Amino acid sequence: MLLVSILLIPVLAALLCLVIGSARAWERINLLAFTLDAVLAAQLGVEVLREGRVRALSGFLQTDALSALVIGVTAFVALVTSIYAVGYFRRDQRDGRITQRQLRLYYVLTPIFVFAMLLALMADNLGVMWVAIESTTLASVLLVTFYNQKTSFEAGWKYIIIGSVGISLALFGTVITYSSAVGVLGSHTQQGMNWSVLVEVADKFDPKAMRLAFLLVLLGYGTKAGLAPMHTWKPDAYAEAPVPAAALMGAGFINCAIYSIMRFNVLAQKCLGPEFPGQMLVGFGIFTILLAAPFVLVQRNYRRLLAYSSIDHAGIMVAALGFGGKLGALGAVLHLLFHGVTKPLLFFAAGNVQQELGSPYIRRLRGVIRTLPWTGALFILAAFAVTGLPPFSIFQSEFITLSAAVAADRGWSAALFAAGVVVIFIGFLLHMTRMNLGSAPDGTVRVAECPWKLGAMLLVATVILVLGFWLPGPLYALVDQSAQIIRVLP
Repeated sequence: MLLVSILLIPVLAALLCLVIGSARAWERINLLAFTLDAVLAAQLGVEVLREGRVRALSGFLQTDALSALVIGVTAFVALVTSIYAVGYFRRDQRDGRITQRQLRLYYVLTPIFVFAMLLALMADNLGVMWVAIESTTLASVLLVTFYNQKTSFEAGWKYIIIGSVGISLALFGTVITYSSAVGVLGSHTQQGMNWSVLVEVADKFDPKAMRLAFLLVLLGYGTKAGLAPMHTWKPDAYAEAPVPAAALMGAGFINCAIYSIMRFNVLAQKCLGPEFPGQMLVGFGIFTILLAAPFVLVQRNYRRLLAYSSIDHAGIMVAALGFGGKLGALGAVLHLLFHGVTKPLLFFAAGNVQQELGSPYIRRLRGVIRTLPWTGALFILAAFAVTGLPPFSIFQSEFITLSAAVAADRGWSAALFAAGVVVIFIGFLLHMTRMNLGSAPDGTVRVAECPWKLGAMLLVATVILVLGFWLPGPLYALVDQSAQIIRVLP
């Protein structure tokens, strides 16, 4: 009943927003729905720690520590985004940027988007997981085109075309995975698409078919995560979508795509051993980090800068998974957690700056911290946190990942990983200091900051600071158990 409730709440919220005509009601409905989902997600984590697994609908829905952890991160991102969205869209309405009809569209589509993400994380059946990931595209592409501008439609078309190619590859990979297992399923043929069934017999899969399946799945779900060279939709989509939607994509949906890769990696490693999947993951991960680095250095638009940051972090998670071993698995899971709870603050700060100062271009902004003191300070904090400056939590996961590379005797990969991370840190530091510090233009006055937006930012900042110094015991237990799930012992 708990899993069903978590899924039904956003569906009911979307239906209520569809039939009710009040903007204030839409805000309250989304706030209430995502608050309830966050509470239930925390309860789910407790039950998973106690029971090991939580099932519903005769096993159709099933969660272990890994899925419970990602569900918790997704629910947190949805909650803080719903808080920020109140102030963000009220400002857009006041400025005449959106109509009442567009606002209703956002409040209907966002719960559907969250529902699809949660379903992907709960579905034991790999086919249902694929359908849920595809459903996120249908909801999010309308959010990318939300402002009905030429650039928005261009970004939406790029997103749906590249995403559709990627998700088609993931479908082929899923089907081939099933075909490689058909001969060894025995009496479990009817549940042959269920991950919990496949993982028990994965060592008997057809190796040739599984190599092709894993490559297709990595390309397919890697497109959704933003791995290079399938990443090109991200900068346009993140720059054009309303900030709350971009935050959901950049801090929530990316985890769903990485989660899918993690599940298939376990099957591939059990069938093929660690060498082939590990080489593929490390290759795509390091290439993604190195490709993002120069774009971060030369970026002029801070909204697009956030996209390249997400591309970089997708590469880090995939590389950690590829390095393998206890440290690699732990680094991947920790990075998924820390990036998910940190990234919304960057999006929120960027949204405040764009709404108040009117430009997404770095060269046109100076002294933000003097015009928007809270936003400027939190923007710098978020930039330091997301680039892994000690003592922020992402430093821990990046250091563990680097240690995993050294432990796996991948010296060149470790060196390239460290070089990419350092270059990205330097790029962020240069951009943030140019934007936020120094003297503001003459005649600039201090701007009053919206309590709704500031409240969401402070909530995320509090979590970032706490996790930098202390990882609560139950949360670490979920992380540890998740790492054990994705770590395949020799």
